[in-house]
Amino acid sequence: MGSKELEFSEFLSGGVQKIVARAMVIANGDRRESRFFAEFMMSSAVDSFKRSVRAANGENIPPFLIAAISGSCNLHCEGCYSRSNGYCSDCAKADELSADDWKKIFSEAESLGISFILVSGGEPLMRRDVLKVASQFRKILFPIFTNGTLIDDKYLEMFLKCRNLLPVFSIEGEHDRTDSRRGEGVYESVKETMKKLCGARVPFGASITVTHENLQEVTSVGFVRSLQDDGCKLVVYVEVVPVTENMRALALSDDDREYLKQRVDSLQENNAQMIFLSFPVDEENTGGCLAAGRGFFHIDASGSAQPCPFSPYSDTNIKETSLLGALQSPLFTKLRGSGILTDETGGCVLFQKKEEVEKML
Repeated sequence: MGSKELEFSEFLSGGVQKIVARAMVIANGDRRESRFFAEFMMSSAVDSFKRSVRAANGENIPPFLIAAISGSCNLHCEGCYSRSNGYCSDCAKADELSADDWKKIFSEAESLGISFILVSGGEPLMRRDVLKVASQFRKILFPIFTNGTLIDDKYLEMFLKCRNLLPVFSIEGEHDRTDSRRGEGVYESVKETMKKLCGARVPFGASITVTHENLQEVTSVGFVRSLQDDGCKLVVYVEVVPVTENMRALALSDDDREYLKQRVDSLQENNAQMIFLSFPVDEENTGGCLAAGRGFFHIDASGSAQPCPFSPYSDTNIKETSLLGALQSPLFTKLRGSGILTDETGGCVLFQKKEEVEKML
């Protein structure tokens, strides 16, 4: 690995440390939360060192892994990329990874120096067995991206006890926008769950799919203040990826992306008690897309190693190789060396150039 790649690895590690340091500030006043993030800060520093050593030896280890632990979901959200590509269904598929399979993956991730495992689905709360396994890996932070409709008292107890499990609720904005995409009653259900977690002093975040239509609403001071009043500590803005023809009108323009970037910077500057992130807008600062192991990669519920959730192509299954082997797969290696990932055209580059990605297979 050349000096530029090593510098990039160190840049990513520095970004991780900034996020953790900000979380420490937010946690101030809650003894359990502060203790967890103090320990996590030390372990993430060790992880950064592990990754830098491997980077110097030519092995690229990203700080993030996205783990889609479930291929089933209890909702039918309009424009869901998982359902559109046939990955997500109402029932679990027979070839899904077992809890023991995921335990092996989490264990190797910990040994490699992966600090964050973003848990997704389908609906991840449909795999309580896997989340119990994840709770045992206290040196890894598991943000769990959930629709928020399945949190019961047992989950509340788990989140209270295991601070490395961080629920992140998916919403689209206020009541009408959320229910129009996710189903009637979902918004109120999620808001009630937020209040319940806040009352129990359980930290949580919100994930918001940003479209041309809801951009100004979800980045407004009033909307963010309502989330903060509910106890939200983290806001993740995810740019919409149109998966059907009628969704193309929702895509952000270049002006929209610039507006989003400015709003996120402003919200962070004026609100020290919350963390604001945006994808893929933040990737402008990293010289392009972070997929295919450059900054993260994706493993689906059946074990396929993919560049990212929006680019569900794979030539490697984790059932047949190690996590390190998946990162060194022919597809990932070609993508990282092709120049596609560093093409800063705005938006989701891999989705826009899916024909080129398909040819690499």
